[in-house]
Amino acid sequence: MSDPFADLPYRPCAGIMLRNAEGYIFVGQRLDSTSEAWQMPQGGIDPGEDPLTAALRELGEEAGIAPHLVEMVAQSEKQHLYDLPAEMIGKIWRGKYRGQSQHWFLFHFLGTDADIDITTEHQEFRAWRWARPDELVDLIVPFKRELYENVLREFSPHL
Repeated sequence: MSDPFADLPYRPCAGIMLRNAEGYIFVGQRLDSTSEAWQMPQGGIDPGEDPLTAALRELGEEAGIAPHLVEMVAQSEKQHLYDLPAEMIGKIWRGKYRGQSQHWFLFHFLGTDADIDITTEHQEFRAWRWARPDELVDLIVPFKRELYENVLREFSPHL
């Protein structure tokens, strides 16, 4: 059986793994979901925008964190892909994409918890917390777990 969505492109995206001084990773619980799934900040790369600029913009839009409060530690060597479940294609991104192609960044957080404010103009999270790296895969929705495993593996020398 062939994939009816095989011709759809992947949405270009930047993902952010934000590590605090204790080695924990920032995760947020999506505002538009009733599930208990958490995720690291991520978002689309606008036309003409480079991935690093998109990552810093998304960090501000989703967590209220200013660029001067982070220091880049690493970036992914390759794009990490995930496919949406078939039942979600058409409901997300107006059916234009089959999933996302993500360029990931690992940032060290230089601020304090008081510098994080998820009630931004473009609020996407209803809650946030710091998670241990070994918890991340279990916290995420099942269709993104392999991607998270790959990102964790790539950034493990820095964690």
